[in-house]
Amino acid sequence: MRLGQNIREVEALGVDWIGMIFYPPSPRYVAIKPDYMPRKAKRVGVMVDESTPAICRRVADYGLHMVQLHGNESPQQCREIKDAMPQVNIIKALSIKDYDSLDATADYEECGAVDYFLFDTYCKEKGGSGLTFDHSLLQRYQGHTPFLLSGGLSPQNVEDIKALSHPMLIGYDLNSRFETAPAIKDPQLIKQFIAALK
Repeated sequence: MRLGQNIREVEALGVDWIGMIFYPPSPRYVAIKPDYMPRKAKRVGVMVDESTPAICRRVADYGLHMVQLHGNESPQQCREIKDAMPQVNIIKALSIKDYDSLDATADYEECGAVDYFLFDTYCKEKGGSGLTFDHSLLQRYQGHTPFLLSGGLSPQNVEDIKALSHPMLIGYDLNSRFETAPAIKDPQLIKQFIAALK
């Protein structure tokens, strides 16, 4: 998100985390600091293949609580970031195409620096595709790191989402299907989704 009033409206719904994308090619790119920053919801900065010093600067400039790494960041870089900023939670996004896609989680768990995974739909472009993946693939995941579900989540598929049961699933990443324009969220749709989940 990037507009202060829109952030305020969505935060008022009781969401836990609010993300800001710091990847220039994205139509949701945050070029300037919003005039309202989340106060109750945790602030998440989404980065793609940034250097560790650049990530540290973003954290300081925006008061981020978490960084979501959505590129080809290695387990070693995750360790670097955690060592530089131990107070910041690290979310590593992984694209899920088939059962083998989940094998990458082992190396990130071994580095001991990743606090959460985000499982998203595989696509060739950086960032999300707005499409869903076969959630049954997640039964293969036997790791100990909690994860967020992403990829084409919408009010229309909330029943399928509710049907997914996994002990390490802790939340849902809502994005393009809840927008009226890139980075502009529809509070009413989010409110309906939360109510349907509950």
